[in-house]
Amino acid sequence: MAEAAPQAEDDVLYTVADHVATITINREQQRNTISGPMLDAVTERMLEADRDPEVRCIILTGKGRFFCAGLDLTSGQIGGSSAGGFSNLDLRATPPTVMHNLDTPTICALNGSAAGYGMDMALGCDIRIMADNAKLAAAFTARGVLPESGGTWLLPRLLGWEKAAELIFTGRTLKAEECRVLGLVAHVVPADEVASKAQALAAEIATNAPLAVQAAKRMMRMGMNETFNDHVHHVFLQLLPLFRTEDFKEGMASFLEKRPPKFKGK
Repeated sequence: MAEAAPQAEDDVLYTVADHVATITINREQQRNTISGPMLDAVTERMLEADRDPEVRCIILTGKGRFFCAGLDLTSGQIGGSSAGGFSNLDLRATPPTVMHNLDTPTICALNGSAAGYGMDMALGCDIRIMADNAKLAAAFTARGVLPESGGTWLLPRLLGWEKAAELIFTGRTLKAEECRVLGLVAHVVPADEVASKAQALAAEIATNAPLAVQAAKRMMRMGMNETFNDHVHHVFLQLLPLFRTEDFKEGMASFLEKRPPKFKGK
């Protein structure tokens, strides 16, 4: 009798505590490569966290030595078992694309190395914290493909055209400190401190007014494709409803009373 395939729910863990949702890729024996069902599971968890009013920050991480070594090319679970079957993969509904449109801040806790699709997922997060022994492998062109899930959009904006071109065209692998110097990650820490650093940063974000943080993220996203004058106008339109929130009143009151605020997301 054939052994039952593992469920995507087992491969993608989800927890919520202290206003922080943590999504963990839990496929350590396969270097946390992503199967077809896992693409759906990660996407669903991201959307679930974004809808949850109790969640103020999302952490994406992996279990074991790898963050994510890319798509699972061996299982035949992504668009079919043949190379031609990958044309059926709808990238518009996969984690990097969905992540770009989330209002909730996202942190990638790079517990280990990321390659290909895993690198695109990491780059899709707002902030990255990387283990000092981890690497980012932009190995797309070395495999006959291109950064298919946001890399060609994100890398020129993160690095500038020339450095992005060099990285993508060569398919080079970068060590953690190189990633930090280039600006691909915000922090490089010892491997055993990645989770605690990510949790501490998420907790710091979660202390602020969630509606204001989400509005700021929306405006940052829009501002990447707007003129300055258009952007200022849109910021003003986002500001007006914030003035009517309980959190705005609490923020002003706590400042005047010299005490920590207690925001409710209302």
